[in-house]
Amino acid sequence: MATRRRGARGGGGVVASVLVAWLLAAGGAAGHYVGEGEQQQQRALDRVEALPGQPAVAFAQYSGYVTVHERRGRALFYWLTEAAGADAATKPLVLWLNGGPGCSSVAYGASEEIGPFRIKPNGTGLYLNRYSWNKEANLLFLESPAGVGFSYSNTTSDLKTSGDERTAQDSLQFLIGWMSRFPQYQHRDFYIAGESYAGHYVPQLARKIVEYNRASPHPFINLKGILVGNAVTDNYYDNVGTVTYWWTHAMISDGTYKAILKLCNFSSASVSNACNRAMSYAMNHEFGDIDQYSIYTPSCHASSDTSSSNSTARRHHRRPVLRFKDTLIRRRSNSYDPCTETYAETYYNRMDVQKAMHANTTRIPYRWTACSDVLIKTWKDSELSMLPTYRMLMKAGIRVWVFSGDTDSVVPVTATRFALSHLGLKTKIRWYPWYTAGQVGGWSEVYEGLTFATIRGAGHEVPLFQPRRAFRMFVSFLAGKPLPAKN
Repeated sequence: MATRRRGARGGGGVVASVLVAWLLAAGGAAGHYVGEGEQQQQRALDRVEALPGQPAVAFAQYSGYVTVHERRGRALFYWLTEAAGADAATKPLVLWLNGGPGCSSVAYGASEEIGPFRIKPNGTGLYLNRYSWNKEANLLFLESPAGVGFSYSNTTSDLKTSGDERTAQDSLQFLIGWMSRFPQYQHRDFYIAGESYAGHYVPQLARKIVEYNRASPHPFINLKGILVGNAVTDNYYDNVGTVTYWWTHAMISDGTYKAILKLCNFSSASVSNACNRAMSYAMNHEFGDIDQYSIYTPSCHASSDTSSSNSTARRHHRRPVLRFKDTLIRRRSNSYDPCTETYAETYYNRMDVQKAMHANTTRIPYRWTACSDVLIKTWKDSELSMLPTYRMLMKAGIRVWVFSGDTDSVVPVTATRFALSHLGLKTKIRWYPWYTAGQVGGWSEVYEGLTFATIRGAGHEVPLFQPRRAFRMFVSFLAGKPLPAKN
């Protein structure tokens, strides 16, 4: 973990030299040293004056590209919405990552969950999110890896060879380059948050940062903690916990539950035909027409109050925990307005929006989509378990919080609890209900080195379904304090 150094905020010449040497050693991502004058100019070019249809705001916004591999032409797109209020310069920086793998943090985190704006029906404009997390922190949304959203590679084969390791490495390269462009965030308290397959991205990037800081004589990425929700954590325990959730929530029959447990070897990397048949039967004959990411809310096509002409459109699939290629779940829209994702795809494909965001400057030969089917289908390496990484981060003094919306059946609360229980952590505060606005917000248990919390009534995208409860959790996370019990 980086420690704050007095007088080092500007990132002097020694730091710059170390960065360039490290980047070159890491595979040629740094083509040349970029001086402070050039970075200042690029920072000014990245300033977003206003987005089309945006209400007036008092906080600053920046968006643009940071090259993470010069030779192969990989560049990642970011969007920074600084903290609201006069004290933005003292607020921490939070990097938000969405999963998939291959899904956009602009589409989900920024536009549906924790960002300051929501998109109006049919992408006609924006309105304010009352519970935006930028009330408490500067929010940095990253479309990662290359091929997600506006992020791109000039080497086409990169889009078919992505995996966990390269994603983590490129994200670290991004942070190094981005903090060179925005030196005011060097040494600032820094947190990484995300959901779903970002249950891999977040701890893997945190691990890279810890290792990078240990190797650097002048560390400047002041990583304080990570926050992951409905997170893909451990293949075996996630799979067992997911099937258990289906059965305990009456989504599948007793017979199917027993058949899956008998026929599926969750310890194996391969899947038998018998297991696939049992899984397919559950999904195609027993689930029914529900949103598996939020089992109690209507699907987009079932909503009678939406005006979207795309109301029957299905969401792009976000990789389920269960690795069964023949039974991949394709995401449907959900939330109070279950068609919100279709609005994002309309809005971010508008030329005036792309111009305002300095996006798609290379004219990528495909439409902006919330998720990349190419990346999802061709993902290469994926770690079997994040539990060893959790142990490493806790030992390094990194704050670790894990949360679960309890109506998600794809990466459900039971899966996360099964996985975390095998860390064998000592309990500091036993299981208890936590409260916000006079209501139970969920339940929590605090361990030595890790806090777990549920958010009552929330689906996969917790801040979308329960924004007030999610915001209260975020405030407690930043403060490093347990969620409030009823007085």
